[in-house]
Amino acid sequence: MSARIVPARHGLLWLLAGVNLLRREPRQLVMLAVGYYLVLALFIRGLHTLGILLLALALPAISAALANGVRALDHGQKLALGKLKEGLPAGKQALLRLGGVQLLGTLLLGGLSTLLGSDVRFDDGLTIEELQELIGDLSILLLAATPWMMAFWFAPLLALWQQMPAGKALFFSLLASWHNWRAFLVYGLAVALVAGVVPGALLIFASMLGQPVLNVVSLLLRLALIFGLAPVLVCSSYVSWRDVFAPEAPKAPETAVTDA
Repeated sequence: MSARIVPARHGLLWLLAGVNLLRREPRQLVMLAVGYYLVLALFIRGLHTLGILLLALALPAISAALANGVRALDHGQKLALGKLKEGLPAGKQALLRLGGVQLLGTLLLGGLSTLLGSDVRFDDGLTIEELQELIGDLSILLLAATPWMMAFWFAPLLALWQQMPAGKALFFSLLASWHNWRAFLVYGLAVALVAGVVPGALLIFASMLGQPVLNVVSLLLRLALIFGLAPVLVCSSYVSWRDVFAPEAPKAPETAVTDA
């Protein structure tokens, strides 16, 4: 098993390739992405704490089905239920085990968050000390969650498309993500810019123009995030797999991470 090490700029190219995919198949990709996020919302908001735990168990299989759909559209095929389920029966054991590991990680991160919990309150504003405490707690959580996210980024697709057992899929996902940390850093910064910084700046500017303008801009941003950014993020996740693992990935300067 080998994985490509891609240049840092590929993190931005993943997003741009996601935009290109969305332009090719806008209706089906929007439907696929919105359906995916609705399923997540149903688990979390409909079932609350139990839903979060069940979602952790089911998320690898749901992510695998989603990637099946994106790959089918990328290959010019029609989106169908059979395409979404392709390979899931054969990989169900590995995907279920990945779900178990994800559930354990969710519980551990939840426990860490509880341990770090402070008495910081937002209703009266934040003092400098409270802000420093909050930033410190969030930094610890992010540091703890990063290896977990790296291990799961490619793992469902390695289990589905490469028929890897859960442990091996997690290992190779972590290894490939680690060796491509520069591309993932660029990708994360680009997503933060598009999803956070730009909308935040627009909302601040709109608030200066009055409440009616703010309401309109807020609505337009929600629509853009739901029908634009969400499908692009779904596509870019698949594109990152295609770039690092799939043989049809575009040629670029590379080195290989190989199984000893």
